[in-house]
Amino acid sequence: MITHTAPSIKKQVYERIFEHGTVSKADLLQHFAVASSSLTRLLEDMISQGLIIVSGFGSSTGGRKPILFQTNPKHRYLLGLEISRLYSKLGLYDLHLKTLSLTRWEMDTHMTPGRLVELVGEAAETFLDREGITPDQLLGIGVGAVGPLDQKNGVILEPELFPSPSWKNVPVCELLTARLGVPARLDNGANTALIGEHWAFREEKVEHALYVHAGVNIRSGLMSGGQIIRGAVDTEGAVGQMIIRTEGPRLREKGNYGALEAYVSIPSLEERIRSQLAGGRSSLLSGLAPERLTFPVLAEALAQGDILVKEQFTETAHYLGIGLANLINTFHPEYVILGGPLVNADPLVFTTAVEVAKKNTYRYPEYSPVFTQGALRDEAVATGAAIMLLHEWQLN
Repeated sequence: MITHTAPSIKKQVYERIFEHGTVSKADLLQHFAVASSSLTRLLEDMISQGLIIVSGFGSSTGGRKPILFQTNPKHRYLLGLEISRLYSKLGLYDLHLKTLSLTRWEMDTHMTPGRLVELVGEAAETFLDREGITPDQLLGIGVGAVGPLDQKNGVILEPELFPSPSWKNVPVCELLTARLGVPARLDNGANTALIGEHWAFREEKVEHALYVHAGVNIRSGLMSGGQIIRGAVDTEGAVGQMIIRTEGPRLREKGNYGALEAYVSIPSLEERIRSQLAGGRSSLLSGLAPERLTFPVLAEALAQGDILVKEQFTETAHYLGIGLANLINTFHPEYVILGGPLVNADPLVFTTAVEVAKKNTYRYPEYSPVFTQGALRDEAVATGAAIMLLHEWQLN
């Protein structure tokens, strides 16, 4: 069962072991104000429940070698689901967040909420059967989705630019629970991606991090003190409305004039290249119908060295760097993690954006955050959604 009560001492001990991989009783006694006999009983109880296992012995400091404990990866299993405008992805994970199975679906005009939920159900059943896992071993499913959301009630509200128009006010957690028979938990994909990458960089002990996803629009997540920062309302995509050029254009005649998303998004990139080609610019793409000038086609032309396409990707990356500098100068993160189709299209985008961001970061290089495309990359959203469930799991 997943609840939202304060963590018990058992949960705190479990998380300590999980975070450090292997831990001795002496390590735990240094961290928790609990009697040695009480901790011994607690560890024995956790072993009998299958929550933790003995993983071996540590180095001796003069006496017996200490017993080392680790969490049991096969005690329960987790599902993580990413729902985005381009594709959706489902992963099955053990309690060490090892990916056991993974699948994805393109989000076309036929991919309604009902269709996706049914595909998730079928895939989950296949995953469990393949791994020899019984349904009662499944802890739940975490969902990282495009906002805006009603996170508390598990509802995707009115996201823009989904290929299927039926993604409006979708009670996705209710639908998934009904289909899978397990609890479901929803958060913004940028937040779950940041949760996932934070876990992947756990040995670096990162406390303050910024995640920016550049794709169909710009989405961001922010962490301080190791915790996701949430505002009064769900505004995951609001970073795209940051004004970076006064009296600039608007994207799709919506939002602010001169907003970041008018310069850094897949629709804006496609629009600019179509305009350049219509004006007579030479390109490998010359002669293609405008509707065929989609992002995958542009990415392929970039890989082939098309001068016009490279110019426009570089311009996109330049403006992304300006937006990043504004965020960095406001929040002062230790790590800046960049993800999404635009960033992952070519190393040129990441490199250019980082160079521009550094040039416009106050007190650089004295203050120099780490820039990275992350450790999990395309799996960050789904993995982070699974981790979200694990963090909320209350042990009996």
